[in-house]
Amino acid sequence: MFISQAVRRLLAPTTVVLAHCDLPCGIYDPEQARIEAESCYRVIEKYGANEDPTFRARAIVIKEERADLVKHHLDVLWHDYFKPEHLATVPNLHDLFWQATKQVSKVKASTDLADAKRLLELIDEVDAAWKATGGLAKTRVAGRPS
Repeated sequence: MFISQAVRRLLAPTTVVLAHCDLPCGIYDPEQARIEAESCYRVIEKYGANEDPTFRARAIVIKEERADLVKHHLDVLWHDYFKPEHLATVPNLHDLFWQATKQVSKVKASTDLADAKRLLELIDEVDAAWKATGGLAKTRVAGRPS
């Protein structure tokens, strides 16, 4: 009993850090979702321009992997970057993310460029919300384009 208490004390953190996310702000950026969504768009273009069944099968797998990454990056932004006080600046925040993640699912199930284009438009809206809530100043390294 005494040993377990000593071990617990030894392993207990000496400093407690509180944050609304995994790390304090400064690491979240919708650019990651945009890059993967652009990949989906380009894969759909290449899929449409090639009739080889092996190429097309590989393209679908790659598109679905990229789409999963889009969804992951959007979920991380929604759950770890945005806070309740951001709703004052972006009142449609929840609906925007709901639409964007639903659109990712649509892109996964589709080879229609219009679906991929709509996803890019929604990610642009997420980017605008992120910028409106100070994301640009908190995240981007000086000199990077906004």
